[in-house]
Amino acid sequence: MRVSLETRDFAKYPFLKESQQFMLQNHESVDTFLQSSAGKVAIRYAVERVQRALSHAAQAIDTGSSSVPSDNLGVRLEVSSYALARVLVSCGKERALIDRLTRYEAQRAFAFLEADDETKREYVAAQVGFSFEESSLPVTRYVEITAGMKEERWRLVNREVIEGRVKIEPLEAEELLKEQIRVTLLSQLPLDVPWSLCEELAPYVSRIQETFQQKMLEDFGEVDESCFPPCMQAIVSALSGGLNITHSGRFALTAFLHNIGMDSTQIITLYCRAPDFDISKTQYQVEHISGRGGTGTEYTAPSCAAMRTLGLCVSPDASCERVNHPLNYYRSRKKGKSGKPN
Repeated sequence: MRVSLETRDFAKYPFLKESQQFMLQNHESVDTFLQSSAGKVAIRYAVERVQRALSHAAQAIDTGSSSVPSDNLGVRLEVSSYALARVLVSCGKERALIDRLTRYEAQRAFAFLEADDETKREYVAAQVGFSFEESSLPVTRYVEITAGMKEERWRLVNREVIEGRVKIEPLEAEELLKEQIRVTLLSQLPLDVPWSLCEELAPYVSRIQETFQQKMLEDFGEVDESCFPPCMQAIVSALSGGLNITHSGRFALTAFLHNIGMDSTQIITLYCRAPDFDISKTQYQVEHISGRGGTGTEYTAPSCAAMRTLGLCVSPDASCERVNHPLNYYRSRKKGKSGKPN
């Protein structure tokens, strides 16, 4: 597909190969660039970029012509801040940070795509392996794209599948493109960053991690077991009572505890109550689910629908009727206790 990209397009879509080629024109090493005046500005932009990702600022992005630089220096700073942001979250080794950044970048790119012409939209889509011409997707590809989409309508069981292909409505293609961008960017991270470079960037990584911890506290506050949904309280009670927990119950509880801000040591300590407790196995499972081991995939606690399917939804109360996810229940109860509006 032939398309005429302007210099400002590199700033809009910094993940394109053309954007990377634009950056490589100067033939500078990363170390040399970071020591330059432009590099010092770029690393500050990169930190701010990750911080915007943590604050979910992508939805409010200004896609007007004045919001995107068109001069070479401005575009270079934008593209380099994207590249350095990826380096920073890779050095941080926190899967949640990587996930937040890729969601932000996908939302940002999609906001620009919505305001761009059809030719560029189709070109960018093609670069991440998506086509607007398809009215259906192979099941395996559909599952790959929608794995992180939590709404019930995206579940394969709720879709029309004909001869191994999932039917896609025209309006759904837009949502799937945004998700495909996210999935593509996520598959490229974390980067294999040299230890020496991570050491050099350590102060910036620490600043980002502090922002992330503050955001976690804003979202969930200190862990409060009294705000756990009935399903999670039941699993914790079973552990405290010396009962063995099923694999699905362990997965749900571990993911939930990780999602609300418990560190691995706290979670492992909780499992010490189980009669079949094995420190090495428990540590492996907790690190795997929290994204610190294995493939690096960070898991989210199952939705209420999934908990019901697994037979883990027990003693639902009135609050359960107003939410579709254990995390939403916990967040709502925490806000209620603090006096904040739900």
